[in-house]
Amino acid sequence: MSDQQRRTDGMRVRREVLGDAHVDRAEAKKDEFTAGFQDFITRYAWGEVWTGDGVPRQTRSCLTLAILAALGCEDEFAMHVRAARRNGVPAEEIREVLMHVAIYAGVPRANRAFALAKDVLDAEAADGGR
Repeated sequence: MSDQQRRTDGMRVRREVLGDAHVDRAEAKKDEFTAGFQDFITRYAWGEVWTGDGVPRQTRSCLTLAILAALGCEDEFAMHVRAARRNGVPAEEIREVLMHVAIYAGVPRANRAFALAKDVLDAEAADGGR
C-alpha cells in the first residue's frame, strides 16, 4: 500500500473513530513543527493499525482504553472513551475493561480511568446519548 493510500484510509478511519470535530481541531492546530507527526499518526496508527482486518474496531477500542489507562495517558484516554462509544462499545464493557486494568495495571490507574470515563459518559448522557 502506498503512503498516499495509507494517508487517505487513515484519515477516513480517524474521522470515523474520533469524529470530524476532533480531527478538524487537530488539523487546524497543525504547524511546521507538528505536521510530520500528524501525518505519521494518520498513516500508521490510523492507516495501518486501525484499518487492519485482524481485530474488530470495538476490540481495538477496548485494547486502546486498557493500554492508555495502564499508562496513565489521561487526555488520550478520555478521547478514546468517546471514540469507543462512537465505535459501539457499551458503557458496561468499558467498565469491564477498567476492572481488568485494576487487576493487571493497578488500582490507582483504574481508579483515575473510572473517574475520567464517568465524566465522558455523564457528558454523553447529558447530551442525549450523542
